Amino acid sequence: MKHRVVVTGMGIITALGVGKKENISGILEGQNAIKKIASFDVSGYRGKTGGEISGFNFSKKLKQLKPSRLDRATKLLLTSIDEAVAEAGLLNRLPSNTPVILGTTLGGMLSGEAYHRNIVSGKKAKPSLLLDYLAHYQAIHIAEEYGLDSAAFTISNACASGTNAIGLAYNEIRAGNAEIALAGGYDTMCEFTFAGFNSLQAVTQTLCRPFDKNRDGLVLGEGVGIIVLEEMSCAVSRNANIIAEIIGYGESSDAFHITRPEPSGDGAGLAISRALTCAGVGASDIDYINAHGTGTPYNDAMEAKAIQKIFGNASQNIPVSSIKSMIGHLLGGAGAVEAVITVMAMNKGVLPPNINYQTPDPDCPLNIVDKSEQPASIKRAVSNSFGFGGANAAIIFQGAA
Repeated sequence: MKHRVVVTGMGIITALGVGKKENISGILEGQNAIKKIASFDVSGYRGKTGGEISGFNFSKKLKQLKPSRLDRATKLLLTSIDEAVAEAGLLNRLPSNTPVILGTTLGGMLSGEAYHRNIVSGKKAKPSLLLDYLAHYQAIHIAEEYGLDSAAFTISNACASGTNAIGLAYNEIRAGNAEIALAGGYDTMCEFTFAGFNSLQAVTQTLCRPFDKNRDGLVLGEGVGIIVLEEMSCAVSRNANIIAEIIGYGESSDAFHITRPEPSGDGAGLAISRALTCAGVGASDIDYINAHGTGTPYNDAMEAKAIQKIFGNASQNIPVSSIKSMIGHLLGGAGAVEAVITVMAMNKGVLPPNINYQTPDPDCPLNIVDKSEQPASIKRAVSNSFGFGGANAAIIFQGAA
């Protein structure tokens, strides 16, 4: 028996602000949260902008953990988890057998950078900086703080990590291995990653323009997206507010190149196709596609081919957009944040815009959402994530009504 899986709570933090209210209003209005990087010196880099979170003050009173020993990533996670479990009606009563499944590429990299700076400058490096550094530490610390003793999983599968984490939680509940799960993804802005993407010349010096003919690169961002997933009968029995249902998940691996996407889009298309098969729906049943859409020439052309191959003639009509143009590419957090935004857009009945889109590209003949605040009836939506090394994932949401 396959169990139905629903969403009962969500939490989010991006450069647009802390919480769902700030983010959904900013996204649907097409606000640009990309600014010059302020947390480190960018004068020597090709690109100089990104989606940094400003004004974040960690105020949660902790029961088990010491704030001074936590990386910024864990503080962002704790804040978003509180928002998600509160919406789910589970604040302070989350079952102890709830698994924590998180996706990330960096973990507590800011703590690692601080430790490294101390060493190279000849200062005494604080061992406490390593207590929340490794990528699996955050999930463990979340489980510790919330008193969860089931399992703490960390997925580091490049930019598909967040979607993979939600997909794993979905599969666990669907198979009957759990009734409730915390899932999501996160990453913070750090110079280590910023330098890496600049060395690849993947960062734009102007604007992030997903699917635009004149696109020339991405912008990095930071943030976290958290979803409370629940077996439907469990949610109904406790009279929880069901926000949406996850009906399909698919993944694949190209193993084509360490950074460049496989140009035909076959691998990405396979992930989407598997999600549709899992959901038991066809191409014509999808009302919106939240694209991976990084704004790099190769990625967007590949994704457009994948969408065309799977959706056929319907690809000319299905609205497509990438919110990375507004908040940046959140790496391991991208898929989870975009999943949260997708669900909120479904419930609001408004399409997230693909800002900075001006010139159509013949290589990306899609129905790009180029204006903000466009109303739409979104019953089912696909959210795509494609990462370095050929990691592909797609997830399908259906409205709760």
